[in-house]
Amino acid sequence: MASSTAGKVIKCKAAVAWEAGKPLVIEEVEVAPPQANEVRLKILFTSLCHTDVYFWEAKGQTPLFPRIFGHEAGGIVESVGEGVIDLNPGDHVLPVFTGECKECDHCKSEESNMCDLLRINTDRGVMLNDGKSRFSIKGQPIYHFVGTSTFSEYTVVHVGCVAKINPTAPLDKVCVLSCGISTGLGATLNVAKPRKGSSVAIFGLGAVGLAAAEGARLAGASRIIGVDLNSKRFTEAKKFGVTDFVNPKDYDKPVQEVIAEITDGGVDRSVECTGSVSAMISAFECVHDGWGIAVLVGVPNKDAAFRTHPINILNEKTLKGTFFGNYKPRSDLPSVVEMYMKKELELEKFITHEVPFSEINKAFEYMLKGEGLRCIIRMTA
Repeated sequence: MASSTAGKVIKCKAAVAWEAGKPLVIEEVEVAPPQANEVRLKILFTSLCHTDVYFWEAKGQTPLFPRIFGHEAGGIVESVGEGVIDLNPGDHVLPVFTGECKECDHCKSEESNMCDLLRINTDRGVMLNDGKSRFSIKGQPIYHFVGTSTFSEYTVVHVGCVAKINPTAPLDKVCVLSCGISTGLGATLNVAKPRKGSSVAIFGLGAVGLAAAEGARLAGASRIIGVDLNSKRFTEAKKFGVTDFVNPKDYDKPVQEVIAEITDGGVDRSVECTGSVSAMISAFECVHDGWGIAVLVGVPNKDAAFRTHPINILNEKTLKGTFFGNYKPRSDLPSVVEMYMKKELELEKFITHEVPFSEINKAFEYMLKGEGLRCIIRMTA
């Protein structure tokens, strides 16, 4: 059934970042109809991820303003463009910062989720179809962010970046699966694959790291060691199954040596979620020889270099990387939502704040102060 607004420009509220590091401004924007292979979504709930803050601050990358940020969200399809056959108005969906075209070699491979067409592009502020924005204010284009721009009551997204989910799933909870939580969870379940009763070290106890710990808990790991420079995070981490805590600042030797000592040679698996190269090296070197697997999740500085002695490789330690937890957005996210619906995955633990859309800048304040994990932003009153 077609929406009454299908094919028309919609005027709605959006939180616009006019310049780097300045508070977002709630503006009335015009959102154009979706073109071929695009869908227009009504966003009901969105949350703030550290990636939004990083690009809003414009530290270390090419600034692109004015822009509408936001990429963790849940909403409903309002209308669809030409060629869209597997989504209809009214469908409940999660927009995702990366996509699945289902036609490229990566999408056809069971081993990859790095779509050639729709892989994340942080520099592009326009739609693929025509190289133009679907947002404007009095004729002035407003740039998109990673193809989602969920800090708007309505947004336009490529169909390959939209996962259709169970309509009974609460969008104010499952919206956090659009990015960080799935990334950490999948890094453990899909890539590290710890066996029941095994030991796992998690480097970095932010939201992604705690999601990785949640994955280790779900896999049945008997010992989950949390590694973080902030000891205040240790209490919260217990809720996610973390059993032991190591603060590298408390020791006068490399943390990988500490972990090897307390685990009789090293952990079975490790997952690094900080982006620090020193943490990446520690995560790799702390796994047990013969079978240990280290998974890198964090994104390092562009000039960083990873250095380790080749003997670590020869001693049969394995180093792996992951992107979005190796989940294919359209194919796999619906099943992650079902994990929550079956009460296997506990998302409530990740949600520490909630604010109305009019107070979206409070979410940025919480993130900048390091308070909590995820702040849900209610888009409608």
